[in-house]
Amino acid sequence: MSNNLVIVESPAKAKTIEKYLGKDFHVLASYGHLRDLIPKEGAVDTQNDFAMKYEVIERNQRHAQEISKAARKADALYLATDPDREGEAIAWHLLELLKNKKILKEKPVHRIIFHEITKKAVTEAVATPQKLSINMVNAQQARRALDYLVGFNLSPLLWKKIRRGLSAGRVQSPALRMIVERE
Repeated sequence: MSNNLVIVESPAKAKTIEKYLGKDFHVLASYGHLRDLIPKEGAVDTQNDFAMKYEVIERNQRHAQEISKAARKADALYLATDPDREGEAIAWHLLELLKNKKILKEKPVHRIIFHEITKKAVTEAVATPQKLSINMVNAQQARRALDYLVGFNLSPLLWKKIRRGLSAGRVQSPALRMIVERE
């Protein structure tokens, strides 16, 4: 078994990157987000500093279990999700999931970022790991909380007044307000 576990978002990337890194690395895909807000009221607690409650997404249970199993055996973990706000949040959620399961213990965890999938870019990223950007994670969480607080309250109103199945999020809500004000 490989000593190092690398997590990427896409299974296609996983195969390519594993070829580049060689036998000391095992690469798995998270298939995007592993956790999301609980689908019930109270997922964002506005009375408690906007604390957010997450759970593993049902369709990704299998991937979470596979990653957890591999992380137990690994000597080090490399989080190689996309270099954007969503990718940073996916890495953070994965880290939190593994911490909650007490899998990481004293294992080193590295955030690696590359902007192209070439052998040179990937090996350079592994050689120069970074820290997770909590600012980017917080930006994604703020966006997600806003979607939840605004969209979950406005969407049912749209279903009643306009058409079932419409959704209102952080972008649609101000646009809807402008339309209503014009009318």
